[in-house]
Amino acid sequence: MKLIANDNQRIIAIVNQKGGVGKTTTAINIATALSAAKKKVLLIDLDPQGNASTGLGIEYSVRKGRGVYEMLLQKKSLNEVLFKTMIPGLDVLPASVDLSAAEIELINFTSREFILKDRLSGLAGNYDYILIDCPPSLGLLTINALVAADSIMIPLQCEFFALEGLSHLLKTISLVRKKLNPGLKIHGIVLTMYDKRNKLTEQVELDVRKHLGSDVYNTVIPRNIKISEAPSYGQPAIIYDYKCSGSMAYLHLAKEMLSREKVALQS
Repeated sequence: MKLIANDNQRIIAIVNQKGGVGKTTTAINIATALSAAKKKVLLIDLDPQGNASTGLGIEYSVRKGRGVYEMLLQKKSLNEVLFKTMIPGLDVLPASVDLSAAEIELINFTSREFILKDRLSGLAGNYDYILIDCPPSLGLLTINALVAADSIMIPLQCEFFALEGLSHLLKTISLVRKKLNPGLKIHGIVLTMYDKRNKLTEQVELDVRKHLGSDVYNTVIPRNIKISEAPSYGQPAIIYDYKCSGSMAYLHLAKEMLSREKVALQS
């Protein structure tokens, strides 16, 4: 695979230490939406559960022994672990259960927080976007993602404890900035599982926007049955049913992301 330098490459970690907030769903569908916008995208599945890999149609039997774990800890090359997906312009580095051992094994490495960043430097910037789907924890794998990333996207479920969990995550991000990655930025916070019929949803949105202002995307992701169904077919919702409200929301979110970056480059 010939690598082509791209000075505008963006590495975005999609992170929330709480599970079930739509993190992997957001990773899969944003990757797909950016690909539809003619961007070259790599999605790295850094979660040992491997849900992003499954959601993009990469069967477990095929990716076993060929994924992120092997790239990180066995120094396998990109050609050995990279999978093409059904979506033109979208590649994936898959995860398997082996990755669950990485947290322990990385402890023995010097500069263990920088292993992922070092490995990604070998990609030589041939992608417009590298998206990292982080595990639902703030362990060493997630820290590696935060160190490697230029910015962070935070999916935030509209629920009662949302702000409390977000506060803890923001403290971790602040520590990473201070000690490991001073250039790390918040790309945006996206409200997920949004139900406008629920008064609590509206209250959470008001609180989040009050405290975090422009860090919160205008686009919200609604609760939608098609989003839930799509992974069982090994497809992003945008492919499974591009007309459903969830798919349209992710397409709008990708458009908002690109618009924000254009404004940032001009300022």
